[in-house]
Amino acid sequence: MDKTTFWQLIETARADTDDAVAQRAGELLAARTQAEIAAAQQVLWDLLAESYRSPLWAAAYMINGGCSDDGFDYFRGWLLTQGRTVFDAALADPDSLADHPAVREAAAEGLELWDEEALSIAWTAYESATGRELPADSFTISYPPLDPSWDFDFDDAAELATRLPRLSALFDYS
Repeated sequence: MDKTTFWQLIETARADTDDAVAQRAGELLAARTQAEIAAAQQVLWDLLAESYRSPLWAAAYMINGGCSDDGFDYFRGWLLTQGRTVFDAALADPDSLADHPAVREAAAEGLELWDEEALSIAWTAYESATGRELPADSFTISYPPLDPSWDFDFDDAAELATRLPRLSALFDYS
């Protein structure tokens, strides 16, 4: 499985359901070969590593009213379930998330955006298809270093307003 096929899986799951994308993606993935399922886990972790960026973490911090290490993983899980277009746009410009309907709803309703289940799509699919756990050597992950120019307190409203102005305005982060 490559990234294109993984994103097609997510898009198909999104077309099938509005609120259980990770679960549906796991169901669809379980119908594939064991090798494809295992390969999907590496693709997922590669996307998580690709999205391990300070500007996106700052956006997640604003959107969710704080964001621990695990919280950032779960936020990126949610981001994966939004599909490739939203994912790529958020990596290119995290402030673009201010246009996303779920982000706007989160701002209005005080909701958090996260999806822990998205991190285990392949694990769940593999177990469903085989009755066994995904082999531990199916994937590796290596996060890149975070951008030191974003090494500041994410509670610094003035700094965030400068760097993520649209999200800052949306979440009244001043």
